[in-house]
Amino acid sequence: MDRIQAMTAFLAVVDADGFSAAARKLGVSPSVVTRAVTELEERLGTRLLTRTTRFVRLTDTGRVYAENCRRILADLEEADSTAAGAHAAPRGEFTITATVNFGAMHVAPVVREYLSLYPQVSVHCWFIDRNVNLVDEGVDVAVRIGELPDSSLQAIRVGRVRQVLCASPAYLARQGVPRRPEDLSQHTIVTATGLTPTPELRFANDLKVRVQPRMTTTTNESAAAMAIAGFCITRLPLYQIAPAVRRGELQLVLEQFERPALPIHVVHREGRNASSKIRTFIDMTVAALRKDASLQ
Repeated sequence: MDRIQAMTAFLAVVDADGFSAAARKLGVSPSVVTRAVTELEERLGTRLLTRTTRFVRLTDTGRVYAENCRRILADLEEADSTAAGAHAAPRGEFTITATVNFGAMHVAPVVREYLSLYPQVSVHCWFIDRNVNLVDEGVDVAVRIGELPDSSLQAIRVGRVRQVLCASPAYLARQGVPRRPEDLSQHTIVTATGLTPTPELRFANDLKVRVQPRMTTTTNESAAAMAIAGFCITRLPLYQIAPAVRRGELQLVLEQFERPALPIHVVHREGRNASSKIRTFIDMTVAALRKDASLQ
């Protein structure tokens, strides 16, 4: 097996988390994949993977080598596309990730538009509420909310997320509009546990107000529904309730006491050598998110 095929097999093992799954993905026998990785390790004189009967994990050397393999294979794919005259017509597949709610509301529409423009591309969407390791898990692009740790990844800031308190006009007419955070103790509160895991609501200047929620819920959607129904005040990301605010179903309160907004970044790992399909998707995503008023 040549070196490019061996690199492809190695990355398949990394991405599939095992030799058998990698073999199924590549359409070859497990012994072929095992031999390819073994040959790589013998050529390099070092171990790339730690194998047990229960798992396969990258060594520190393997992690660096996997990142380099991805870059090399991406460069080869781009070279082939350019030589074939397909540089302006992206093709292939890639994987993106975002949180569940943000992905459904803001990333999926971009993917839909992208796929309609480029029929030779397939996209895998990982909408999950955890930070995916782009290098270790073979993900090409991420939309991240929050401050970013220092890393070698490329990041483009596209907006911000405000965490806002809201209630229906009917609720506020009946119960009164809170003027200070301390007034919330006199109101019916519903909290989404992902945003408010403790009974404290935090505000600017390290102000904390302890509340007794009448209801806690694991989903933002159910908290929003309770507020729209006129039952409570709740705290949610502005992007999620922006349509209800525009329709007049919800009204923001205590805006002057909000904590600083969280930044939104489009993150990728290919840098200046990103393939045509990745560059095109990133450009489209950045433009769409920067244009959305609820994210600015």
